Amino acid sequence: MRRRSFMTRAGAVLTAGALASPAIAQENPKLQWKMASSFPKSLDTIYGGINDIALHLAAATDGNFTIDVVDPGDAGESEASLLNSVRAGTVDALHTCSYYFLTTDPTYAIGTALPFGLNARLSNAWLFEGGGNALLNDFYATQGLYALPAGNTGAQMGGWFRKEINTLDDLKGVKMRIAGLGGQIISKLGVAIDQLAGNDIYSAFEKGTIDAAEFVGPYDDLKLGLQKISKFYYYPGWWEGATVVHAFFNLQKWASLPKRYQACLSDACAFANMNMLAKYDQKNPQALKQLAGGDVSLRPFSQDIMDAAFQASQAVFRELSTSNQSFKKIYDHQIAFRRDAYLWMQLSEYTFDTYMMIQQRAGKL
Repeated sequence: MRRRSFMTRAGAVLTAGALASPAIAQENPKLQWKMASSFPKSLDTIYGGINDIALHLAAATDGNFTIDVVDPGDAGESEASLLNSVRAGTVDALHTCSYYFLTTDPTYAIGTALPFGLNARLSNAWLFEGGGNALLNDFYATQGLYALPAGNTGAQMGGWFRKEINTLDDLKGVKMRIAGLGGQIISKLGVAIDQLAGNDIYSAFEKGTIDAAEFVGPYDDLKLGLQKISKFYYYPGWWEGATVVHAFFNLQKWASLPKRYQACLSDACAFANMNMLAKYDQKNPQALKQLAGGDVSLRPFSQDIMDAAFQASQAVFRELSTSNQSFKKIYDHQIAFRRDAYLWMQLSEYTFDTYMMIQQRAGKL
């Protein structure tokens, strides 16, 4: 009886072992996805987010789920065509800023940045813990998409101008490259807007097609060479207190992934999101020193310009909330979050940072 019992148990173990391998294979299938980027390779920090995703995903899945980073030229040249490729499933994913698609629906703009919206830290709080990205994905699902935060540039600069901008009148008639809802808002101050891709900014600026341009901040602007054309560098980029980069996926393909792969891909994107911000916080100070060490003139936007832009932003948000219920739903949610978040940050971050900045200016750090 003992021998028969032992053999029965041994058979059960062998049977379980025989089934284990196919079961594991089903949970960890070999997958290779294609992912495109909206950003030029020369801008290594913002483009680099896509490489972070690919490397961390491959490591987490023992190489079973990999991402092939494709040249944007292989999938389509414009952001719109790239996103359509993701919808169609010919490209599995796209690393991009959602506000590039605001002409399709202005709700897309909220995913990247609202003018006078959230800073980088609060963007992460709203997206990951405040329910913001879940609301965005409710909207993206209507577009056949699923998205995860996968990068953040932090607060941006206000851009480069051929002439000094001291008053509101100085803005009138200026032709400016600017992305997102910031363009709609600054146009109310008399600026003619152009939403050129990053690769096209220098050429348009050099030829005089535009009089001003904003992209990201010191590190990327230095790489683009914008300081060779303009010497007036303004701050802050009130239209982007933080710029969120998302990884967009074909919704059906995302839903078909094993849960483990969804978790690994989510973690990879979360790392890219954190790492991009860390890189910019490390690289921008040195780039700013280099720019300021030349003949670049750093200028703040005047209080009158900031106030007029803020008032114009509120008018634009009211208009969009009236005409677009998807926009209104997510906008109202973020504004409620912002109100409480900045109440707290007045006491904590702002007070501490202001004191430390005073010490820095006094040469005590």
